[in-house]
Amino acid sequence: MGIFTQSVAVECTTAGDPKRLEWNGRIYALAAEPVRWYERRKWWTEERRAERGRGAGLVDHEVWRVQVRLEKARSAPLLTLDLSRHVDSGRWRLVRVHDGAAVRLKESA
Repeated sequence: MGIFTQSVAVECTTAGDPKRLEWNGRIYALAAEPVRWYERRKWWTEERRAERGRGAGLVDHEVWRVQVRLEKARSAPLLTLDLSRHVDSGRWRLVRVHDGAAVRLKESA
């Protein structure tokens, strides 16, 4: 498993679930139902102070585990990725690549 952070473009369903993403100039389609959870973040290392009334996205951040394959190559192997969505900005980051895809990490770094 590789852990890093890289910006990705994510297209979502009307319910807000990821359905396609663009990473390193390639388009990937979801091949399975995505899974969502929340992780604690060390907000005190990134923020000077917590603003009154601001809770969403400050303590926890949203993480999605998706299984994708190249959209134009349906026989391509599945990749399992963890994506994080920033609550305030709506920006997506690729934070983990599973399935022994370390070679791809070197190419994208």
